[in-house]
Amino acid sequence: MYNLPEGADECVFLDWRLNHHQNTNAHLPGVLRTDFARIVRGWPDQAIPRYRFVTVLEWADKQAFERAFYANDVQIGLRENIKRLGDHEYSICEILASSANTQDAQA
Repeated sequence: MYNLPEGADECVFLDWRLNHHQNTNAHLPGVLRTDFARIVRGWPDQAIPRYRFVTVLEWADKQAFERAFYANDVQIGLRENIKRLGDHEYSICEILASSANTQDAQA
């Protein structure tokens, strides 16, 4: 989750993020899925979101994540890309339960 630094051009950032960087994320070894989103509101209605953007990458398991994410070249690129960001937080999560609503997809 992250914001852009003060004075950053969001259009320039989005062009880079939606094209070059989305493809880079998608092609990391073992990535099953990657999403990029703009946070548009908080909840409850009075809540002010702390961040503007979020990126999610999903791997099959912790070992696949660690092999890809902690690879030296990935860490070098990550440190370089962080320079584009303002306030940011990386959260590494382990999925304990997952559900998919297949009824809506079939309708």
